[in-house]
Amino acid sequence: MTGEGRIARTGYLLAALAALFWASSGTAAKYLFLNGISAYELVQMRTTLAAGIIFGWLFFRNRTLLAVDRSDLPYFVSLGVGLAAVQFTYLFAISRIQVAAAILIQYQAPLFVALYTVALLRTKLPPAVFAAMAGSLFGCWLVVGGYNLDLLHMNRAGLLSALASAVTFAWYTVRCEYGMKRYPPWTVVFYGLLFAAVTWNLLHPPLTGFLAPSGPAQWGSVLVVGFLGTVLAFICYNEGIKRIGATRASITATLEPITAGLIAWLFLGETMEVWQVLGAALVVASIIGLQMSRKPSEQG
Repeated sequence: MTGEGRIARTGYLLAALAALFWASSGTAAKYLFLNGISAYELVQMRTTLAAGIIFGWLFFRNRTLLAVDRSDLPYFVSLGVGLAAVQFTYLFAISRIQVAAAILIQYQAPLFVALYTVALLRTKLPPAVFAAMAGSLFGCWLVVGGYNLDLLHMNRAGLLSALASAVTFAWYTVRCEYGMKRYPPWTVVFYGLLFAAVTWNLLHPPLTGFLAPSGPAQWGSVLVVGFLGTVLAFICYNEGIKRIGATRASITATLEPITAGLIAWLFLGETMEVWQVLGAALVVASIIGLQMSRKPSEQG
């Protein structure tokens, strides 16, 4: 395998890990909502906790990653505000509608990423990428049981929020790719989360979200959302974007519904219907096909 091939395969693996961590945090977030925590409180805790963890890690391990050009501060502020929107719209959506429906709608994000790449960046994507996108999105629809979802009778605010999460997640993906042309993924993630935390401590009374949880189970769920679902997930996702690009990383991340189903099967005893299993197989096949569709010079 060539060096480029190893880099690309690592990128797919990292994007898949991000999907796993997001799936874990989605379940934990739903548990918190069912126990009285609001989306406003959780997004404030999530961004603040994650920014604090990454700052502590970088401060003691590699302070050079905290250095940025003053001229780039507007970029990081806009990235942080965008990330604050991603976090809130997704959490608000799953607090109002089924988690499966929220995931289904948010994972239209690869469509927006591809449209941006083709229409505005004038990037030519091979037909295999569009085929993989169609396969992964249809597979995602099957996995979450989209054929059983009566979207017209769901909470309208939740549906609109889920759609907004798809748009903002696509925007975040593209803007991260831009930022990582100049900075390492750790730097981009930290400042994105820092300004997201600042945003939510201005929009919601500062740090009051941390007064809401009670008991080990709720605090454990907050840590799952803040550490696994934010710090590790976004680091893995940004590292994936750096290696395989925004479009391929966003398609690979559609593995989230599959991992969410596996988690529910392992810990909640939930079973999957035949169509859901077929959908999972289609998503995996699409991502394998996407990886194999790389140019010969990129393959090992």
